[in-house]
Amino acid sequence: MTQADDFGFGTQIRKSPYFDATVRWGAKGFSVYNHMYIPRDFGNPEQNFWNLVNDAILCDVAVERQVEITGPDAARFVQMLTPRDLTKMAVGQCKYILITNADGGILNDPILLRLAENHFWISLADSDILLWAQGVAVHSGMDVTIGEPDVSPLQLQGPKSGEIMRALFGDDIMDLKYYWLREVNLDGMPLIVSRTGWSSELGYEIYLRDGSMGDALWERIMAAGLPFGLKPGHTSSIRRIEGGMLSYHADADIHTNPFELGFDRLVNLDMEAEFIGKAALRRIKAEGVARQQVGLIIDCDPFSGPNTTFWAINKGGETIGKVTSAVYSPRLERNIALAMVAVEHATLGTEVEVVTKSGPARATVVERPFYDPKKQIAAA
Repeated sequence: MTQADDFGFGTQIRKSPYFDATVRWGAKGFSVYNHMYIPRDFGNPEQNFWNLVNDAILCDVAVERQVEITGPDAARFVQMLTPRDLTKMAVGQCKYILITNADGGILNDPILLRLAENHFWISLADSDILLWAQGVAVHSGMDVTIGEPDVSPLQLQGPKSGEIMRALFGDDIMDLKYYWLREVNLDGMPLIVSRTGWSSELGYEIYLRDGSMGDALWERIMAAGLPFGLKPGHTSSIRRIEGGMLSYHADADIHTNPFELGFDRLVNLDMEAEFIGKAALRRIKAEGVARQQVGLIIDCDPFSGPNTTFWAINKGGETIGKVTSAVYSPRLERNIALAMVAVEHATLGTEVEVVTKSGPARATVVERPFYDPKKQIAAA
């Protein structure tokens, strides 16, 4: 007989150092991300959303595997992987980057952390960039070492996360700026802490550098957070869609380029450095894109959960695009979605038809993000 906590995809799906703790604290279901289990269900996803936006949640995101790049040519090599200009990236800084292939397609949209002059971590979304980076290095002629370190992140997110961090690490941690990192130690546990996260709320990521201490770290943070209303949780589809944040494989993939997503700021075609995809992205920019990401408000009964398939978008009897991420926002009291449509239909106010799982519904193209468009909450 299978036990309730025996989530069994087999040994080829790795468990995080926090796996047993999340089951103890109520994880009911898991998905697979970067060949690892990730908790996706602690009960009611709407309650998880309110816990996040009103108080704080702790999420096991050890699936954000790190690609560690060190060596004399580390900085030059990392620049070759991304079209974002890294020349002014300081030690201790984090940056949201895109990793592109030779056709300008997006392979991943990770956070890059610079721990030292020649020491970087690429904190991954869901795709095998370790293998890509090692392959690129083979004929690069650069002196780099590339591997996966024993590093497992947690996300502590929500408006009370700063106070919980103060309770854990003292007043000094409050000086940590948005998209910067710091090396710290907690009860002998070696950590990197950054002011980042996948929530659009105030938040921190806590990178444990010794997986054997995972259970102890989880319990230590939960104990410190209980007086502030901290709950175990999972990354919120509702909040990340409100914030217009991408989910790789859903809103972007190898066939999506940065300009379709409005990510021009993450591409510098004028810098001297060569990077993979530079020629293709120059051509795409010169020719213009044929499709573009938009926000949609969909007029129908509240969705019971996120979409699990791409929904067709029609206009004038023709299919003009697809809904990539859709959810009901209890705060906005609307069905909201990220979508990719033909560029001639991407104008704000355009009305289209979306074929939802319950049938056709009217939708309107709107600005995204849907909430806190200037990211003032996370950056405050």
